[in-house]
Amino acid sequence: MKLARIGPLGSEQPAVIDDDGKIRSLAGISDDISGPSLSEEGLDRLRAIDPSTLPELRPGARYGACVGAVAKIVGIGLNYADHAKETGMAEPSEPIMFMKATSAICGPNDDIIIPKNAEKTDWEVELGVVIGAVASHVEQKNASDYIAGYCVVNDLSERAFQMEGTGQWVKGKSADTFAPIGPWLVTKDEIDDVQNLNLWLRVNGKKLQNSNTKQMIFGVDELVSYVSRYMTLMPGDVIATGTPFGVGLGLDPPLFLKAGDRMELGVDGLGQQNQKAVAWQ
Repeated sequence: MKLARIGPLGSEQPAVIDDDGKIRSLAGISDDISGPSLSEEGLDRLRAIDPSTLPELRPGARYGACVGAVAKIVGIGLNYADHAKETGMAEPSEPIMFMKATSAICGPNDDIIIPKNAEKTDWEVELGVVIGAVASHVEQKNASDYIAGYCVVNDLSERAFQMEGTGQWVKGKSADTFAPIGPWLVTKDEIDDVQNLNLWLRVNGKKLQNSNTKQMIFGVDELVSYVSRYMTLMPGDVIATGTPFGVGLGLDPPLFLKAGDRMELGVDGLGQQNQKAVAWQ
């Protein structure tokens, strides 16, 4: 099942994508694609509905972030060995966690705003994990029970804010529009093997990231278990599981986003994002 949120910013309505790719409204059936609707019971209730009985939304409508009312975004740093190498950092012995402000969330095709005084704004295609049940001290073998589904995340980063001066990853990761999520939340039953998904990103038509989730240092189940030791994960929380080789920081010479640049990115089975970078005003 592919779930989405469709409409103008702040007025999105829940929707399901049917087998023919048509967008069907869930307004009046579900308040939002968020907390309670992401439980196994909530998802089963939506699965029981025949999409053909639902009103079709017009093609071309704006996709909002595929999850509403997100309480927290937990990022995982340096989770692909080739990415750690390109940044000049050691491969971690355990997951590196950071927080990303929820005010950074935007739709998958919304413009990306290069922050005021930014110097090194960078891209990062990632697999996003959407939590479906309250998770605290979860065992790795049971981690899948707490997952509602998956989505595409662009974990945009301003490297100068992140790594220079006083540094602080959260500062470099949390600018407005730095967390495009979607277009869809794809429920976990639709994905045969989450550790074998291709993910890729192009800037101005040139493919710069091209990898597979099997290259992760720490897999999805291990990450859910690990994060849940240090904080309770709530339904609708998102874990961004790390990015592979090919970020702007790692190129020779480094390459960073400027106004007018376009990004296209995607993950197998989870759809694509398409964004234009614009200057802060």
